[in-house]
Amino acid sequence: MATEKRNGGILLAARAGHYREYAPPPALRRHFSRLWLHSLHDGPPATMAIVPDGYCDLLWIGGRLVVAGPDRTAAFPLVRPATTVIGARFAPGAAAPWLKTPLSALVGCSVRLSDIGWKDTADFEARLQDCPEAADAMALFARLLEEAAREEEEPAADAAVIFAAANSGCPSPSLRRRLDISERQLRRRCHQHFGYGAKTLERIRRFQRFLDLCRRSHAMPLAQLALGAGFADQAHMTREVGELSCLTPAVILDQLNAREMPD
Repeated sequence: MATEKRNGGILLAARAGHYREYAPPPALRRHFSRLWLHSLHDGPPATMAIVPDGYCDLLWIGGRLVVAGPDRTAAFPLVRPATTVIGARFAPGAAAPWLKTPLSALVGCSVRLSDIGWKDTADFEARLQDCPEAADAMALFARLLEEAAREEEEPAADAAVIFAAANSGCPSPSLRRRLDISERQLRRRCHQHFGYGAKTLERIRRFQRFLDLCRRSHAMPLAQLALGAGFADQAHMTREVGELSCLTPAVILDQLNAREMPD
């Protein structure tokens, strides 16, 4: 199975259908960084890889509200063809207060929101069931989140600082000095709000920088991609990308720049 995946026998989730992201309405921007809609192709199911990004998402899928916790490596969910998934990506520091759960308890997991004990789950699900059209369901999903956000805690401000530092490649010692906290305190905050430590978050956000470069620079040589994303060299990039996604950098570059969506 690992050999098949490394040879490109899987698709990045964004290529397994039509995926679109939207800026959340103003009332949600403290709590959510993006809303998104993913419509999978009909036909034989593909092996789909959801790669780690350092975020936690709330999903409406199959008539249920589901929390998709942060991942350390790619996840390969079994999703029926022609399924439409609506999602809201929590802003850094927002998920743990909203869910009343440390994200370290949700790493690599997808769990029903009702199993976490969130009080409005049944009402959310009942109202969303009445929206057969994806556009209507997404609009209602956003309105329901706006209603819920009025009673939710503010996101943790230091989590946004930690995420921004990891996103820019700032090393942990510099971050600790900036926040004036110990290594143990930083580790505890990271596990609370991201599910894992600062080093893992840095690694995942570097991988995401690589993906962004692939989307924008289809003709860039792999060695240049490695340098631009912040890897030590091309070999380092190949090793890290393979461990996080089970794909090679060349396969990812090809997928993200393919002209046609696969059937």
